[in-house]
Amino acid sequence: MRPATTDRAVAAAYSLGWALVRHLPERVGRWAFTRIADHTWRRRPSGVRQLEANLRRLLGPEATQAELRALSRASVRSYLRYWYELFRLPAMDPGDLLDRTLSSGVDRLEAHLAAGRGVVAALPHMGNWDHAGAWITLRGFPLTTVAERLRPETLFRRFTAVREGLGMEVLPLTGGTANTAGTLARRLRAGGLVCLLADRDLTAQGVEVTFFGERARMPAGPAALALSTGAALMPVSLWFDGPHWGIRVHEEIAPPSHGDRASRIRAMTQELACVFEQEIAAHPEDWHMMQPVFTADLTGPTDGAGR
Repeated sequence: MRPATTDRAVAAAYSLGWALVRHLPERVGRWAFTRIADHTWRRRPSGVRQLEANLRRLLGPEATQAELRALSRASVRSYLRYWYELFRLPAMDPGDLLDRTLSSGVDRLEAHLAAGRGVVAALPHMGNWDHAGAWITLRGFPLTTVAERLRPETLFRRFTAVREGLGMEVLPLTGGTANTAGTLARRLRAGGLVCLLADRDLTAQGVEVTFFGERARMPAGPAALALSTGAALMPVSLWFDGPHWGIRVHEEIAPPSHGDRASRIRAMTQELACVFEQEIAAHPEDWHMMQPVFTADLTGPTDGAGR
């Protein structure tokens, strides 16, 4: 069990980040977070080592150690950009947020919602999904999402409050008073938008898929919800493009016409994994996966720097 003093220190550090970033000039803030990223990368803590183990699958065995380290450095910098922008999001000008977003395919998602059909938007840990959530709510489409419960509890409540302040409904993955899966299903049946991170299984009940040529575990929830509610399952990929944010909404993953429920969920999740694989390969530096995903890594020690 982590000491209470550590929890208080973590909460204080994040609170300081929120307080300072809003008042720093953007140029200074981005410079500072890049320096933090480089310091973390050089120290090579367990999260960075796991990131490199994941990126090794993407690069393949022929990549040199220098190539792997260069990619992991870019990824850690991208990850710290995510954190900088999360701290700054509540103070960002909505017009600037909209103007700096480059999107494609969002018309398909919005057409389903306008017609009263729910959408499950499934995202990998890429780019800045908190920005994407704020962006879609600014376009007039509120969303519901699920957050992994963090320690200490005050930190979890702070993250939840920030996201709710941006227009999102946030449900806890565990420990809530309501049935999270049931609430998500109700939102979808009512024609709502549910956004879920879907490239890492947190429940130990996920689906095994083939991902970058290896077995990996991904959550069954997105496909299961789409199947049970009739909502559209739509992969969404995110990346950074200079000062801009890239968002791509992919075609709906339709349920197979044959097979039992479990086999249909497996097939849909595998198709989701294939889209993620394609998009991560196109923007590898913006994949911030510092936890085990591949089955071969799940039996070893894990590091929790989760979001």
